[in-house]
Amino acid sequence: MQCKPGGNVNTDMVNLSITEVYELSLDVLSRNGFSTAHAKAIAQTITAGQRDDCQSHGMYRLLACVRTLQSGLVDPEALPIVTHPTAAVVQVDAQRAYSLLAFQEGLPHLVDKAKRNGVAVLAINNCFHFSALWPEVEAIAQHGLAGLAMTPSHSWVAPAGGTRPVFGTNPLAFAWPRPGPYPYVFDFATSMVARGEIELHRRTGRAIPEGWAIDAQGRPTTDAAAGLAGAMLPFGTYKGSALSTMIELLAGPLIGDWTSMQSQAHDAGKGGTPLHGELVIALDPNILGRGLAQANADAAEAMLDAISGQGARLPSERRFKARAKSEQEGVWVGRALYDEIRSLGSLKTQG
Repeated sequence: MQCKPGGNVNTDMVNLSITEVYELSLDVLSRNGFSTAHAKAIAQTITAGQRDDCQSHGMYRLLACVRTLQSGLVDPEALPIVTHPTAAVVQVDAQRAYSLLAFQEGLPHLVDKAKRNGVAVLAINNCFHFSALWPEVEAIAQHGLAGLAMTPSHSWVAPAGGTRPVFGTNPLAFAWPRPGPYPYVFDFATSMVARGEIELHRRTGRAIPEGWAIDAQGRPTTDAAAGLAGAMLPFGTYKGSALSTMIELLAGPLIGDWTSMQSQAHDAGKGGTPLHGELVIALDPNILGRGLAQANADAAEAMLDAISGQGARLPSERRFKARAKSEQEGVWVGRALYDEIRSLGSLKTQG
């Protein structure tokens, strides 16, 4: 039995420290067959999502990771293969394992090449991908670089004006280094919402807002299950549709990898994590900024201050506040989800 802040007894919620989130995630992944290297990389990203109160990208994702492994789709042990086609390009073949270890292996090379050339590209191929992209671009910004990342997924999203899925949720993330502990970061799906948000609504029996999805007949729906069976919708109608098309091309054919439609066809109804590529770009303000590093940094800060100074919220501010709170108070997880996760690792459910 756990107590929510304020002293109200609530047996439907479990409080965990950040360390406990990581240890439980690592234990479940390891018990289900992931190698130590992959289990650690995946657990770190899942813990970051839960810590930042990104519920659809936190511990909930353990369910999909284990389901994908049990389906036989993902390789739980394959080690990434790193190659260097040019001075400004690093390619990492994930060999049909999850993308997170491949990114960790490629990041030092990406940073080194960006600081030598002003810009560098990391192409991750043959990877299963389930996570948010902000951990990647935040890691790049920690080195004083601007970062951009994008991926396709499964074809769940209809184009603007259409009724049949073509695109993935196709997230796009960007980070800009700033003084202090946090960079400027945004990370959003080019669909109206991440698919995990609709799945969480379905699990809890809640209606989804109108405009998130259409049913199998192409009609607007607020029923989460009907939306998952039909098609999600892009944000901003044709603008989101165009951005999604760009991401399909840049993180698909450009780097010799699959589109969301190809990933969906390969899955063949197994319900596994999408298989595709990821494009990551790093840019060095010190090289590209014409020797005006401090003046350029000051101009960037003045612009960002002009946004927040009038009461507007910068992207990721909510996450950063949640991060600080979680590090002090831990995180709250629904009891049903917690028990389901623990059962994946064949652990006894706590009372």
